[in-house]
Amino acid sequence: MPELHASPSSLPVVLSTADWQARAAAHRARIQPYTQARRARRARGASHPVQDFLFQYYSYSAGKLEAWHPNAHEAIAESTEARERFTAPVYGAAHGILRRDVATMAAGKRATMAEVLALLRATRDRPAHFGCFGMHEWAMVYGGHDIRHDGVASLRLPQQQIDAFVESRPVVCSHFDAFRFFAPAAKPFNRLPLAFETRYAAEQPGCIHANMDLYRWAYTCMPWVGSDLLADCFELAMALRALDMQAGPYDLQAFGVEPVRIETAAGRDEYQRRQRALSARARVLRGRLMDVLAQVLAA
Repeated sequence: MPELHASPSSLPVVLSTADWQARAAAHRARIQPYTQARRARRARGASHPVQDFLFQYYSYSAGKLEAWHPNAHEAIAESTEARERFTAPVYGAAHGILRRDVATMAAGKRATMAEVLALLRATRDRPAHFGCFGMHEWAMVYGGHDIRHDGVASLRLPQQQIDAFVESRPVVCSHFDAFRFFAPAAKPFNRLPLAFETRYAAEQPGCIHANMDLYRWAYTCMPWVGSDLLADCFELAMALRALDMQAGPYDLQAFGVEPVRIETAAGRDEYQRRQRALSARARVLRGRLMDVLAQVLAA
């Protein structure tokens, strides 16, 4: 393992073997209810339209999610167990500790982290909008186009009523990765012009998808951001996905998922109230993630 050249005054908080092993076990206990349930469903050929999304849409494996890494300001006391677990080229040794070695970070990884930081700052600085009411899922199935959960969950309203609802209200999706799945006939209904080339220009902190993507940006920057923040972003993304699907046109009661009936005024009020609360959680996590990335990039 390479030797790090660091002065004792710059050393971070050092976790003993007992400390980091307890933290790693607590992280696994926190995450495994999701990952083990995912593996069990895959083994029997089943799927869950809410909980499987974070493992299907996002490219981070259950095994990687379970693996624990210290926070950016923390290091590990050197030991046989630590050397086996925290290895080069990411971790290096100095002054009897193991810590992530920024000097070994590939130029491409550094550039990616800088881009993520810029995106997070730009999203934070835009006004938050809470008027979409989750209609993207309805626009995706407009006209009977690509019923993505067909065979797993049926639509809870007749197609004619779904189409009439999409046509009756403004569609204001600001997230390109949701908009791109709209039915072709529904795309002209969207009031915001979205395109792949400018896909991040409309990102705003009220959007449930932009806030769900905090999980994407956290794992993209692993292991540098640490597993505590990653797990916080993952759990927020799960809560956002639940609201996303509850507000959709699917009947998910067989999965224990009660609908938020956005086709009613009461349902829209509930959706917006929960959207605002989740956005407040996302604001805190976005700030933490920006702080960590700024710290790492400045090292």
